[in-house]
Amino acid sequence: MATVLITGGTGMVGQHLMELLVVKGYDVIIVSRGPSKMRPHAKVSHAQWNIDTQEIDAEALAKADHIIHLAGAGVADKRWTTERKQEIVDSRTKSSATLVTALAKLPNKVQTVVSASAIGWYGADTAESLINGFTEDAPADTEFLGETCRLWEKSIAPVIQLGKRLVKLRIGIVLSNTGGALVEFKKPLQFGIAGILGNGKQMISWIHVEDLCKLFVYAIEQPQMQGAYNAVASKPVTNKELTITLAKMLKKSLFIPLYIPAFVLKVMLGEMSIEVLKSTNVSNKKLLSTGFKYDFATIEAALENLK
Repeated sequence: MATVLITGGTGMVGQHLMELLVVKGYDVIIVSRGPSKMRPHAKVSHAQWNIDTQEIDAEALAKADHIIHLAGAGVADKRWTTERKQEIVDSRTKSSATLVTALAKLPNKVQTVVSASAIGWYGADTAESLINGFTEDAPADTEFLGETCRLWEKSIAPVIQLGKRLVKLRIGIVLSNTGGALVEFKKPLQFGIAGILGNGKQMISWIHVEDLCKLFVYAIEQPQMQGAYNAVASKPVTNKELTITLAKMLKKSLFIPLYIPAFVLKVMLGEMSIEVLKSTNVSNKKLLSTGFKYDFATIEAALENLK
């Protein structure tokens, strides 16, 4: 069976993806900066790299048939100081540069690179996007996340000139019980409060973590796929719809909707509040045209699975 090398494989998505790849019979190599703390597995091995010196384990790269590139500092993990914003950008562009350099200089048989990107590429909704959704040919937004995604995708693009097929997945809000936005949405519900952000009308383009991992594998296995694809479910929802649907599933009728004003979020989150309050309706028509099928196509199905 083919071997898949994963960068950033110790994160939330990486862990789910590793498990799916193993179930499907792939051999997996997890690349990280330091020694692995994961339990040994017959189908999973570990290697190290250093993105500051652009070095990677040559033996690991030589074994890989495909690369899934997930590496990057968590956008929502810390407040956006100037230093943190630079770290977010560098963690993506330097890791991509390390892969490009290695693929150019070291012997390898890599056929495909599937790189994470994000719907942060797109700006706030327009009248047209609210109806039809942003499509992959839309230009990158000029704000921080849009520029980050533009640099991220640009940094991995040279693999095409090296003869590798490149697929870029612009990932929406990932719903999972092991991290990310859904865990934060659930916290107030422990106290019977359904926290609605701002006016709650902002559109959230989301995807279930299992569908996302399924999509990464699908991108490897479908040679006709290349370029950017929006990794989101077919039916975006408003922040209020997501919150109330989740509350009803977890608390039935025993919850109180509580609107958290925009100015409070700005005090709590700083510049990051812009993204929390931003409405982004993203289209997945290009992905659907490839024949990809979702296991969790509606927010009800996704939240029922994750409640």
